[in-house]
Amino acid sequence: MKASGRYHVIKLLAFCVWLIIPAISGAQQRAPIAEQIGKAYGVDSFGQIEAIRYTFSIPEFKLSRTWVWEPKTDTVSYEGKDKQGNPVKVTYKRAELDRQSDSVKKQIDPAFVNDHYVLLFPLHVAWDTWATVTDEGMQEMPISKKSARRVAVKYPGEGGYSPGDTWELYVGKNHRIEEFVYRRGGTTYPTVYTATWAGHKKVGPLVVSTERAGTAEDGKRVTLLLTDVAVKVTGSEDWINAQ
Repeated sequence: MKASGRYHVIKLLAFCVWLIIPAISGAQQRAPIAEQIGKAYGVDSFGQIEAIRYTFSIPEFKLSRTWVWEPKTDTVSYEGKDKQGNPVKVTYKRAELDRQSDSVKKQIDPAFVNDHYVLLFPLHVAWDTWATVTDEGMQEMPISKKSARRVAVKYPGEGGYSPGDTWELYVGKNHRIEEFVYRRGGTTYPTVYTATWAGHKKVGPLVVSTERAGTAEDGKRVTLLLTDVAVKVTGSEDWINAQ
């Protein structure tokens, strides 16, 4: 599949929309490194999180979306623009999505799921038990050409929005991701995006990557940024900023 233009690149980066609750569930083969990656990013402390705030942006497209997510109630607050470029602010509970407007159901919530996965994908490596996680040993990274452990995260061939997707994560000695390749539908060619996984910062009990710089399949450079990242933890009303 060839990608060109703003719509296609955003669609290609929006991997999490394809991974929402697959129809096929159940535990799959999972190498121990799945849990090790999750732990490196704070998965064991996620229960302390009362709220997460962040802004997802792609400067090349002048795209910016700001979110606050309260995981314990699955409440989402969004600030950004609609398709016509008009400013929008909305708060909703995802359990009550069927009561929301079409713009929330068809545009805002899918965008939230996308941006949420971009921010917290290392935790999903540990959480998403329906995905197969395979430790493929030390391999050459596609960008830096240095060596790192390659970990393939493959989603089932049935169910979800893009069955069979594979994420090749290149993981360092500290179990943090350094680079990745997304392969749509398990194809042998990296049809979507090859990028660094950089800008690691501590935010409360979590660790997040705030910058993904790479190349889409049409050869264009695409930079994905996560800014203004902060959390509230149990027992405090203060935001803790990433640093």
